[in-house]
Amino acid sequence: MTDTDQTQGPQATQSAADLERAGELAGALRREIGGALLGQEEVLDQVLIGLIAGGHVLIEGVPGLGKTLLVQALARTFDGSFTRIQFTPDLMPADVTGHVIYNPKSERFVVRSGPVFTNLLLADEINRAPAKTQSALLEVMQERQVTIEGKTLEVPSPFMTLATQNPIEQDGTYPLPEAQLDRFLLKISMDYPAHEEELSIVHAVTDGGVGQDLDVSGVHTIADAEQVLALQRASAGVLVDAEVIDYAVRITRATRDWQGIAVGAGPRGAIAIVRAARATALLDGRDYTTPDDVRRVALPALRHRIVCSPDLELEGRGPDDTLGEILSRIDAPRR
Repeated sequence: MTDTDQTQGPQATQSAADLERAGELAGALRREIGGALLGQEEVLDQVLIGLIAGGHVLIEGVPGLGKTLLVQALARTFDGSFTRIQFTPDLMPADVTGHVIYNPKSERFVVRSGPVFTNLLLADEINRAPAKTQSALLEVMQERQVTIEGKTLEVPSPFMTLATQNPIEQDGTYPLPEAQLDRFLLKISMDYPAHEEELSIVHAVTDGGVGQDLDVSGVHTIADAEQVLALQRASAGVLVDAEVIDYAVRITRATRDWQGIAVGAGPRGAIAIVRAARATALLDGRDYTTPDDVRRVALPALRHRIVCSPDLELEGRGPDDTLGEILSRIDAPRR
């Protein structure tokens, strides 16, 4: 690959100083959050990749793994507004977006903004609410705006939704519709910690502590809204070779006719991979992407965009197994 192969556009005007500052900020965010979240380094990186890429993330895992803690720690590093919505079966769409009320003093109808008007939105246990309520997030996640009674209102920038969900096979949950899933840049799978990590967590919570929550008071605020926006602009300026983009497209296209996949990923899948790969490079302090960046983000970028066939599910295999096969068989570009 040569310099002439690299894509041109807004990224070509990105200064080395801007990229360096952005890389330093990304690393500082990682260190601050990592001080509160013991273990789960890959999950932490993927959440930061979502923030840097300007996308939304869905974190899935059984209760008690620290999903909410991770989001709260991220919120403390950021000097912006943070709102949490606890999704429940009786939550209504207006409880999310807001509604119009009548003010008897002014004799006018006024808009009361909902909790989505924030910088960081935690949609906790999003699959505890039915599809009608989940759909209240569709417009704001895609267009960064909310329409209430015909009036369109923009949400603050930056805006990021971090949703958590329990596995759909648990009682009292509702599967997210495909349109909702497609709004998430990444779906992050949070697994049980390793033995040593779990040992550290138990010590941290029980040694002289009251209750069972990990403390995030030690996390410092190190970024404001403009710095986060600058971080996202810097990510868009990371160089991506044409062959790396082609690699992401070939991986995505392979999902459409791969045995065991009933529904493959659309073009948004490849776009998500490239956006996330750029953010990965920036998080690692580089101003260019590599095929390894693509491989690193392919699973979280695609696992929620494909539907496995019933036969595959009967065999006990899921999206990650199939995507792993695809990655092992699609040739990566070589320098």
